[in-house]
Amino acid sequence: MKKKAVLRGLLGVPLGIALGHLVTIVISIAIGEGNYTLIPELIEEFGGELNAIIFQTILFSVLGASFSAASVIWEAEHWSIAKQTGLYFLITAATMLPVAYFGHWMERSVLGFVIYFAVFVAIFIFMWFVQYTIWKNKVKGMNKKIKERK
Repeated sequence: MKKKAVLRGLLGVPLGIALGHLVTIVISIAIGEGNYTLIPELIEEFGGELNAIIFQTILFSVLGASFSAASVIWEAEHWSIAKQTGLYFLITAATMLPVAYFGHWMERSVLGFVIYFAVFVAIFIFMWFVQYTIWKNKVKGMNKKIKERK
């Protein structure tokens, strides 16, 4: 399981970078008025746009690696869905929140943290429910085909 997590983590790096930049491009198209949108505090902290983009790319790679590596948790069939969900949530939240803080994606205050965490939890629950529903329907379909063969 550890080896698979490391391999997935490595494969998640380019995926995280690609998805992260895709999101920033979509945001820039929506609100950038023809420019690539960067957080001003990030530019200031890193002394320019190029350094800010490089740092943001590193953050995207950390997220990609973390989420990808943590995905092996869903394959631990001897664990309950509650244990899998809880551990996956802890790992991804423990990565996402510091990345959001250092990337200036949240207001750097207690209220900013609480709001960002609440949004993260809401998105996590929504995505978990969607995935659960998809897999539940797939299992139901497989069970139906098994019954039809008998």
